[in-house]
Amino acid sequence: MGESTGFNLLHRDVQRWIWEQNWSQLRDIQERAIQPIIEANRDVIISASTAAGKTEAAFLPACSRIAEMKPDGIGILYISPLKALINDQYRRLLSLGEALDLPVTPWHGDVLGSVKGKQKKQPGGIVLITPESLESLLLSNGAWCAKAFSSLSHIIIDEFHVFLGTERGCQLQSLLHRIEFLLGRTVPRVALSATLGDMEQVARFLRPPAQNYSCEIIESKAAGTKLKIQLRGYLNKASQDQQESPTTFEEIVNDLYRILRGKSHLIFTNSRERTEQICVGLSDLCKKNGVPNEFFPHHGNLSKEMREELEARLQKESLPTSAVCTMTLELGIDIGSVDSIAQVTAPQSVASLRQRLGRSGRRGDAAILRLFISEDEITAESHPLESLRVQTAQSIAMINLLLQRWCEPASDNQYHLSTLVQQTLAVIGQYGGVRASQLWTLLCKTGPFALVDKGMYAALLRALGEHHLITQMGEGPLVLGVQGEKLVEHYSFFTAFNALEEYRLEFGGSVIGTIPLDKPLAVGQTLIFGGHSWQVEDINPDEKYIQLGRGIGGVPPKFTGGEQAVHDVVRQEMRRIYIDNELPVYLNKSAKEALAEGFDYFHRSGLERTSLIEIGSTLHVLPWLGDRTTNTITALLRGTGLEANCFSGIIDIKNCTLATFATSIQTILAKPPPSPEALASKVLTTIVDKHDPYIPVKLRNINYGRRHFDVEGAVRWLADEMARLTPN
Repeated sequence: MGESTGFNLLHRDVQRWIWEQNWSQLRDIQERAIQPIIEANRDVIISASTAAGKTEAAFLPACSRIAEMKPDGIGILYISPLKALINDQYRRLLSLGEALDLPVTPWHGDVLGSVKGKQKKQPGGIVLITPESLESLLLSNGAWCAKAFSSLSHIIIDEFHVFLGTERGCQLQSLLHRIEFLLGRTVPRVALSATLGDMEQVARFLRPPAQNYSCEIIESKAAGTKLKIQLRGYLNKASQDQQESPTTFEEIVNDLYRILRGKSHLIFTNSRERTEQICVGLSDLCKKNGVPNEFFPHHGNLSKEMREELEARLQKESLPTSAVCTMTLELGIDIGSVDSIAQVTAPQSVASLRQRLGRSGRRGDAAILRLFISEDEITAESHPLESLRVQTAQSIAMINLLLQRWCEPASDNQYHLSTLVQQTLAVIGQYGGVRASQLWTLLCKTGPFALVDKGMYAALLRALGEHHLITQMGEGPLVLGVQGEKLVEHYSFFTAFNALEEYRLEFGGSVIGTIPLDKPLAVGQTLIFGGHSWQVEDINPDEKYIQLGRGIGGVPPKFTGGEQAVHDVVRQEMRRIYIDNELPVYLNKSAKEALAEGFDYFHRSGLERTSLIEIGSTLHVLPWLGDRTTNTITALLRGTGLEANCFSGIIDIKNCTLATFATSIQTILAKPPPSPEALASKVLTTIVDKHDPYIPVKLRNINYGRRHFDVEGAVRWLADEMARLTPN
């Protein structure tokens, strides 16, 4: 460590701990993070790949500072999006805490009350907490928080990219601001993430510019891991009412088994149903071939015990183990090194693909990515989506953008009115009574809801009063109403997002997982869950549990959750691939044949010159733009009377000619463009987020329109299209 200037700034006990780990040197982000974190006069963002040492980059200097300060109370507040990640970080930080005589306390719903009670009795050291548990603490123990956090040195937020642009992320921003308001001072924030795009935008999410606090951005300069890629194609001969033929599914499962068995891998799917189907198929092959099973499911509805058992098996690295998983294993839970990443179906975003790929290629080995992509057989009735081989092209586009180090920016400039409802009730509950002007100043003027002006907020407060969530004491402060007290006192209040009540699935006296209440089962029904087949033996609607017995066959239960929106840049990259006839070397024979068919269709249809394809009486429009912009174009066209619908970036207009289409564009462009709010007013329902039912329709339309429509981008494309359609 002789050449390290940062090492010499660390507390002697932290230096001793580093020597005991037998480290020969600090990594680049660890070296660069020491001074700004120890100085504690600015926020810090640390962006690096998975397993690059981000946790230590934040905690070594932060712990050094509190070791010097010896604060009277909690010194570091670490916030994580996952309870499992908190448990993992707790194990990792224990030895450092012991070396500095600093208690490390995990704090979430699964932690024993005695552990929390010890921290409440004598606050100190490091607390690892979820946003929801922090919300609960501020609401029910505000006075204790003021005392316990009085000497807080740093707030560290892990996997920060998960929060960006979401309701939960807005809640976190508000919580951080409320802590600083409670303490009457600024507390430096440290954000950690393996997947970040526009770093200046990330800094605005970490702290609103209005708070006028500098931020230092630290991106790893370490050489990137070598990457090996293979994309395997499959021809799906399913009928129109099937998503995938049994033979295609079996072919993919057989290849996964043949290629991956014997080593450790993560097999990512885009749904929990697909996770269960693939896992059972792989487990059945192990049984059929008389070998030990090494394929196990991992998703959010499985019991904590089942997930942790699989994570522990991966960490030991003593047995070949492949997890068939959803995004639950994207995040930084320490599962050791895996040999490769498999992606079944096209990735949903570049950011997600980058995060997943970061789980492979550790310890100097190349990262390995295998994609398994099926395309439908082309027939006379095939839609342009099928003929273009869009799944394959989208996968290649995302790989190209990944290699260019691009990923989707977070959704910016949103109102987040549902979360504003939650935070309004939370602040009133925390302090007992608050004036409307104080609420607006705290949450909107200086907080994360800066788009909400006084008039909008007043309308929102009136609506909350009409729903008996709040009431006013004469001309004085606002307090919780009868319904507001019930809402705030329920455990579900602490989450900013919708979380359906669920049935517990029980077998042999143990809970193996949960399924949503809106997906009913019947006694005698068989299902696949946790990688096994079950039969429903009993359903108790009062206690909300389903008793299972061993079964044969079945299908996975349906879970909630939709697909992520595709970004403009991804579709534009897809168009470039088609124009250039780019056949990557990592495609197998089937994938090359499929993409070549897509190229042929693209050029036969003249799509390098036009965005339109006429098939019978249907006009297909291909803007090559993201879902938000394409949805807006569709809404504008429907406003002129056209029967327009869009799917996967293509707009279908029934009973439409080129002349009719051109006339509709002229009609749209001849008028001032409608507001996003006006477009939202035509939507069947704008109730999407948790507290939307309490929001006035006008405000809800403003909120929905800003999130889902890009009028400027849509009008720009329509103007360009009109220019192409108009002869010189």
